[in-house]
Amino acid sequence: MELMVAIAITTIIVTVLVSITSIAMDTWNRSRAEVRAARQAKAMVDAMARDFEALVTRRGNTNEWLSAMSAKPLPGNSKTDFKSSNAAQLIFFSGATDRYDGEIGVNNKKDLGGDVSCVSYRLFYQDPITNNGTTYQTFSLNRLLVNPDVTFNDLLGKADLTAAFGAHATDLASVENFVCENVFQFTVTFNVEATKANAGSDVPTIVNVPVIIGQTSTGQVTDSLKINGTGIVAKVASSSVSADELKAGRITSIQISLTVLSDFGVDQLRSRKVPDAQRAEFLAKNGYQYCKVVQIPSM
Repeated sequence: MELMVAIAITTIIVTVLVSITSIAMDTWNRSRAEVRAARQAKAMVDAMARDFEALVTRRGNTNEWLSAMSAKPLPGNSKTDFKSSNAAQLIFFSGATDRYDGEIGVNNKKDLGGDVSCVSYRLFYQDPITNNGTTYQTFSLNRLLVNPDVTFNDLLGKADLTAAFGAHATDLASVENFVCENVFQFTVTFNVEATKANAGSDVPTIVNVPVIIGQTSTGQVTDSLKINGTGIVAKVASSSVSADELKAGRITSIQISLTVLSDFGVDQLRSRKVPDAQRAEFLAKNGYQYCKVVQIPSM
C-alpha cells in the first residue's frame, strides 16, 4: 500500500512538472518567435524610414520622382495558395547615406561625388540565400540601392521611372539585396494633405487623404501613387478631393505597415494549404503586426 501511494504521488508530481514544462516551452518558443519577428520588422522599417526621410523630389518639370504600386500576389508557384494580397513595390530617389557602399568621399574608390540615389523595395517569394531553390522559399523583402552615377545616367530625368527601372529589376531580386525574411504583408500608406475648395466660400478646407498601396482579394490593383514634377498622381478608390486638388497637395507622412510570420508559420505554408476560413486564425497565431510613421517635412 505504501508503495502504491508513493507511486501515485510521484505520478501526480511528474504530470504536473511535465505540464508546467510544456507550458513554459510553448511560452518560450512564442517569445523567441516574436523577438525574431520584431528584429526582422525593425531591420525593414528602419532602412525604409531612413530612405523616406531623405526623399528627393523636384517641382516644375515633367520627370517622375516616385512610383508606388501593388505587386502581384505572392507566392507565384508554391504548393500553398496562401498568397500575400498586399505587396507594395516602391521606386524613388533618396539621399541615402550608404551609397557607394558606405565609402562616401573615400579616394580611389567608386565614390564619384553624387548624392542622389534611386532606391527600390519589393517583396519576393524565394530562397533568400540561393535565390534558385524551392525547399526554403519564404517571403523575402529586397532593397536595391543604385549608386548616384548610375542613377544620373539611367534614371534621373525620366518621365516614366517604372519603365526606366526595368533594366535594374533583375538586380533587385538578387540575394545580395536581401533585407529581411518572413515579411508576409507589406503595405505603404501615403498621407496627402490637399486643399479643397468650398462652394460659396473663399476659405478652403485642408483635407488629409490617405492613399493605401494594396490589392483586392482578386489581385486587382486598387491604389497607386506617383510623384511627378507637376504634382501627385494617385489612383484612390474613394476620395473627398478632386484629382487636381490631390495633384496640388503634398505628402506629409508615410505609414509603413507589415505582417511578419514566425518560422513555424512559414514552415506550415511550405507543407500544407490553409483554407480560406482558417486564414484569419492562422495569421493571428503565426503573424505579428508592426507599423511605423515617417514624417516627410521637406516635401
